[in-house]
Amino acid sequence: MREDAQAPAQLYQPGILEPVPPVARYVLFQLTDPGVDAGAIKEALTRLTPLVNGSDVVVGIGPSLVKALGADIPNLHEFPDFSLGEVKVPVTPGTLWCWMRGSDLGDLLHVTRKVQKALAPAFAVRHAIDAFRHAWDDKHGKDLTGFEDGTENPEGELAVEAAFAHGLGEGIDGSSYVAVQQWVHDLDAFEALGDEEREHHFGRRRESNEEIEDAPETAHVKRTAQESFDPEAFVLRRSMPWMMSMQAGLMFVAFGKSHQAFEQQMRRMAGHDDGIVDAMFSISKPVTGAYFWCPPMRDGRLDLRRLGLGVS
Repeated sequence: MREDAQAPAQLYQPGILEPVPPVARYVLFQLTDPGVDAGAIKEALTRLTPLVNGSDVVVGIGPSLVKALGADIPNLHEFPDFSLGEVKVPVTPGTLWCWMRGSDLGDLLHVTRKVQKALAPAFAVRHAIDAFRHAWDDKHGKDLTGFEDGTENPEGELAVEAAFAHGLGEGIDGSSYVAVQQWVHDLDAFEALGDEEREHHFGRRRESNEEIEDAPETAHVKRTAQESFDPEAFVLRRSMPWMMSMQAGLMFVAFGKSHQAFEQQMRRMAGHDDGIVDAMFSISKPVTGAYFWCPPMRDGRLDLRRLGLGVS
């Protein structure tokens, strides 16, 4: 099976399995008032569902929104504080997250406006980031540093196994748990490194993408080798570069059957396991960190029954 193999539309938001699009928008919504009642929230989500096919728009629900609806989603909780010493990993809880996917940013603006109007007046846009593919080949793109992103992604059935919940019952099976972080690159610091230093930061050759066997223990590849954890920590990365004026970086997005695999990797990156900090922190810093639950699909529409909404 190919990495972009389609999972059954009635179970998964298919955009999670599809390759990253040419352009995208990551849009975060918040409640306009903490006192918005559950009825108004449900009405807004009911208006949203016809606009979401799970491919052009992928939706994630934050833990606080689940709580506001009086619902419970197993294995969902707020983003933990992974900070340790000089390593800062911000916690910025989110309410409702939309990943708008397409080939034209103008079209995505109009999609954003439709979603915004459907969710009003209960929700308002809090933050929006435009992203894009960079140096894309037939399977992978590159980070703005020039290194390939997503090399170790599981493929085919292994991707489905890693990215989606199963065995938890109707309304949960086929859902996905996503970690979202906006990383800001210090490209001046990166460019000041020599070629070998740059490659040792990542643990790969920039031109060939070949893994460097004798890379230092701080290399990103060694810090996050998914098969090196117990249990193994496989996630499905769907990250994309972003830029705004002269700031730029990576929108790190990792889907999983729970948040466990991401947490294993993030803890090791920050030095919790052995005191060794991932070299990435010297050239890039996360400025946001949030968890969301991406509901499954049913009959081509979001299945929100676990939030107390029926599917028509």
